[in-house]
Amino acid sequence: MEEQDDSIDWRLLYKRFKYTFIYWFVLFLIFSANLLPRKTWLAFTGFLGRLSYHFARHSRERTITHLQLAFPEKSAKEVITLTKKTFLMIGKNAGDILRATKVRTRKDLDRILISHDFTNFEEANAKGKGVIFLTCHLGAFDLQVTNMALHGLKPLIIGTVLKDPRLNQLLWEHRNAHGAVAIERGKETIRLIKNLKAGGCLAILIDQDTKVKSRFVDFFGMPAATPVGAAIFAMKTGAAVVPCYIYLGEDNMQHMYFLPEIPLVLTGDEEADMVTNTRNYTKFIEDTIRQHPEQWVWMHERWKTKPGQEIV
Repeated sequence: MEEQDDSIDWRLLYKRFKYTFIYWFVLFLIFSANLLPRKTWLAFTGFLGRLSYHFARHSRERTITHLQLAFPEKSAKEVITLTKKTFLMIGKNAGDILRATKVRTRKDLDRILISHDFTNFEEANAKGKGVIFLTCHLGAFDLQVTNMALHGLKPLIIGTVLKDPRLNQLLWEHRNAHGAVAIERGKETIRLIKNLKAGGCLAILIDQDTKVKSRFVDFFGMPAATPVGAAIFAMKTGAAVVPCYIYLGEDNMQHMYFLPEIPLVLTGDEEADMVTNTRNYTKFIEDTIRQHPEQWVWMHERWKTKPGQEIV
């Protein structure tokens, strides 16, 4: 008769405890977000960000390493200073995203967010082939979804599912709150293509190393496995690719920019075109990050995948 294994899986228990704590802490922050004036609230969440610099060792070390790789011209002191500011700004931008869960109208959002050059979207949209919003994990990037939706665009948002279903539900509800529709990365491809061909909008982020179809392109002088979804959708549908980004300015306002359409390269060589377009999109992302390096997620392992390991 086999003996029953009564050993405790401490790693599983730790993960359950960690995600339960994070879930309830996020609920507490959402509840608290609008109890304080925004300036005070952002100062508080910025403090939490700075505090995490001291306690989140792995994230701190990765941020320092990646900043050293991306900016070899910076001294060790400059990198540490930028790392501390990165954690501060992540806290502040997260504070605005949490606070925005109570936003109900465009007028509410306009109190904290300024939209720049929206005509770039309108010009691209006038072609009638759909619009792909190309963006990145910079600043309070989720506010872009709220802004698009409150402009009446009803974009489909491609995103990665969070590991904890409770946290994922909170995120999905926030993204879907005003007419946008969150779509799990790698799912419902036909629906996405039909939406674009019908003149709809799609928002996609390609600045992270994820387990999706990827190709290596230059990113801060180093080859980085980069999702090719944006290029594929544009090539299949002819949709216009409109870059956009958001950052928290020194005036304490969120600034969202809509840039001119990035021209689509079509030579007939599908593989080469996919790589070329992805390279062009990635250049926009790098240029944007260089303008606001303190507001990008440097703790992400952007160069983790090595040649030969990418999903083809």
